[in-house]
Amino acid sequence: MTKRKTIISVLLLSAVLAGCAATEQEQRAGTGALIGAGAGAVAGQAIGGDTRSTVGGAAAGALLGAVVGTATTPQGPRYCRYRRPDGTIYAARC
Repeated sequence: MTKRKTIISVLLLSAVLAGCAATEQEQRAGTGALIGAGAGAVAGQAIGGDTRSTVGGAAAGALLGAVVGTATTPQGPRYCRYRRPDGTIYAARC
C-alpha cells in the first residue's frame, strides 16, 4: 500500500470513529485529533521529509488537537450531589 493510501485510510478511520462519539466533548476531541493529525503530518513531512517525520508529526498533532478540542468545549451549568438530613440525595447547581 502506498503512503498516500495509508494516510487516507487512517484519516477516514479517524473520521468514522469521531462520528461515534456520544458527548459534545468527545466529538470535539475527535475532530481536533483529526485536524491536528492532518496538520501534523503535513508539518512533519515539510520539516523532516521522510516517513518517520510524517508519522511523528501526525501523532503529535493528533494529541495536541484532542487536548485543544477537549479544553475548548463550552461548559454548561455544573451540578453537584447533595444529601438531605433525611438521607435522600438530590442534584442542584454547585
